[in-house]
Amino acid sequence: MECVRIATRRSALALWQANHVRDLLRDAHPGLEVELVKIVTKGDRILDRPLAEIGGKGLFLKELEVSMLEGESDLAVHSMKDMPAEDTPGLVLQAALPRANPFDAWLCPSGASLEELPRGSRVGTSSLRRGCQVRATRPDLEVVELRGNVDTRLGKLDAGEYDAIILAAAGLERLGWGERITARLTPPQWLPAGTQGIIGLQCRAGDEAISALLEPLADEGAMRQARAERTVLAALQGSCQVPLAVYADPQADGSLVLAGMVGTPDGRTVLRADASGDDPEAVGLELADRLKAQGAEAIIQSLAHD
Repeated sequence: MECVRIATRRSALALWQANHVRDLLRDAHPGLEVELVKIVTKGDRILDRPLAEIGGKGLFLKELEVSMLEGESDLAVHSMKDMPAEDTPGLVLQAALPRANPFDAWLCPSGASLEELPRGSRVGTSSLRRGCQVRATRPDLEVVELRGNVDTRLGKLDAGEYDAIILAAAGLERLGWGERITARLTPPQWLPAGTQGIIGLQCRAGDEAISALLEPLADEGAMRQARAERTVLAALQGSCQVPLAVYADPQADGSLVLAGMVGTPDGRTVLRADASGDDPEAVGLELADRLKAQGAEAIIQSLAHD
């Protein structure tokens, strides 16, 4: 293959991830030419409306997928949490890179924790999942919509538009802003989005040349976590319209301990369950069934009809 073309969004974080994959490919295959195909997605263009209103998951990758299907690029680099739980026809999630920090980050210029923030403070997030967990913990706080790239969101925090904001820790750390993190929001009290912190590599189904090139980059442990978490998302039809969290904690014996949460956006109802086992898909289905037994489907259906 003369040159591998990587489809990527134009944001600073997306370009960091694409350049990281480019460097890994060059290290694994000396002499390989790799170029970036930079694309603006619908999610990048529409910044004045909540993600849940404009389509949620898939907003940041459809144009990248079209680029691959039309032969304009060979693979795409995604934050896996932005990917729908089921593969797009003609494309496949071929590999996962080693998982970075999977948790959410709390950023507060005053240094106050979520529990310490004064009543009525403004907390910025674009995620229904994060908003649900904030409201469940602190119903006296005001959750305010926050859109834009990481640097845009940090600028709004610095300008005093918010008293605190919540972002993915992995993105901040990848861009060198880890020192901005006041605290990490971790299980069991706080659960992240499914596959958060995992970079996914997507290519055309049946493209053996690209699959072979990606093989040295693939991390089986991260893919096992992703398979379990994506199984839960698929079984519950999880999207950005539903406050849904899931995290697979890998154990020393190779098994996974899976924790999940489904809630209402106002945080008044929060369902939690866990499951454990060796088979990622089986443990994912078990967790989904346990959440369904508590009434998760009724919550999801009510939000789908809103």
